[in-house]
Amino acid sequence: MGQGGQGLGRQGRLKSCIGFRPALPLLSISIGPVALPVAPLLLLGATFAAAFTARRLLVGDDAARVETQVWLALLVGLLAARVAHVALNAGAYGPRPWLVFDLRDGGWNGGLGLAAAGLWLAWVLQRHAHWRRALLGAGLAALAVWALFSVLVFRGFDGRDSGPQVPAVALSAFPGGQASTFEQLRDGRPMVVNLWASWCGPCRAEMPMLADAQRREPGVRFLFVNQGEAAAAVQAYLLREGLALHDVWLDGASALGPAVGSQGLPTTLFLDAEGRRVDAHFGVLNQAALTVQLKTLKRP
Repeated sequence: MGQGGQGLGRQGRLKSCIGFRPALPLLSISIGPVALPVAPLLLLGATFAAAFTARRLLVGDDAARVETQVWLALLVGLLAARVAHVALNAGAYGPRPWLVFDLRDGGWNGGLGLAAAGLWLAWVLQRHAHWRRALLGAGLAALAVWALFSVLVFRGFDGRDSGPQVPAVALSAFPGGQASTFEQLRDGRPMVVNLWASWCGPCRAEMPMLADAQRREPGVRFLFVNQGEAAAAVQAYLLREGLALHDVWLDGASALGPAVGSQGLPTTLFLDAEGRRVDAHFGVLNQAALTVQLKTLKRP
């Protein structure tokens, strides 16, 4: 359903999400040293509200039974969403079929998952018509929670949709130190922007795969934007790991993550040739997820 990550507070730079207004929809929030993806938390919150409401609208054994069916609808929807995504992107999983079970890749087909959950509840209602009021109340509660927090989380805390613009965050080139902004780095190619740090374990795990993709995909620009570390630390890490990366940039203020709505690492952005955000991924990427995203970026 989601994947964990490491919060930006590792070196005392944790920013509270309370009152913070990101330039783009939130991808993750930090709770202490742990960063959590927002979308799964929102889904769980909406389902909990639905299950609680359904239980309160019935009495006796029916109360517990209808609550169980609401949670089963969530599981059915997630299973259908995962199966649909894998089926639609079979080529990405074929060379490494075990990645089907790596749920960290964020591969879900939300529309088909929602349809499957709805069909499950319709089947339940056919068998238990007297649950109609409880299930209707559950649906309204879930929609209310989803709508409220979608406005706060996915459209920013100020209630305005700022749009998928590239933020003007100051960066310095590595090596060399030439100053630029993230916005100025656009060159007409689609972009994969990886936010990372050498102390972040998930970042280190995905880095060789991303380095290989940079070599293989000259039509896509890969930017590796280090968050908050000095040039010496970056150089030591790259030498130690034998990584020949190009387009490495330093974000000394760790400003890009919060600007794109992420409070943790690793975070990877996928931008089209016009600089519009096509997708974003919080947590470690696997090869199947990257293959799917690159196919989308290169689509005419």
